[in-house]
Amino acid sequence: MSGWALRGAGVGLLILLGIAVGAWATASHFRPALDEEQELVAACTAARDNLAGLAQEQGKALGDLTLAAQARQERAEQAVAEARAGAQADYAAANRLQQERTGGDQCAAATSIIDKELGL
Repeated sequence: MSGWALRGAGVGLLILLGIAVGAWATASHFRPALDEEQELVAACTAARDNLAGLAQEQGKALGDLTLAAQARQERAEQAVAEARAGAQADYAAANRLQQERTGGDQCAAATSIIDKELGL
């Protein structure tokens, strides 16, 4: 081998050695920071997944509450309609009785009811 070839090989080996030492130094210097960032990413991902699960549960609970409120509203409307229908006969009977007490005069019946309600 000639002198130039040996020098070229030596320079090449030095360059490779420099690259290897540089890579090792860089990795050992930045590895703790990289590990810390990876831990933060994992913690953030877990927190995001947890919040997404909670939001999904709350959405389901809100949907259930909405359905329950609608069912209560429907039952209340049905109860009011039934009460109104049941009270209609009682209301008519009360009006007849009141008119009979006042001699059939609707104005006198109304006046009597108002006076009674006002305590006069």
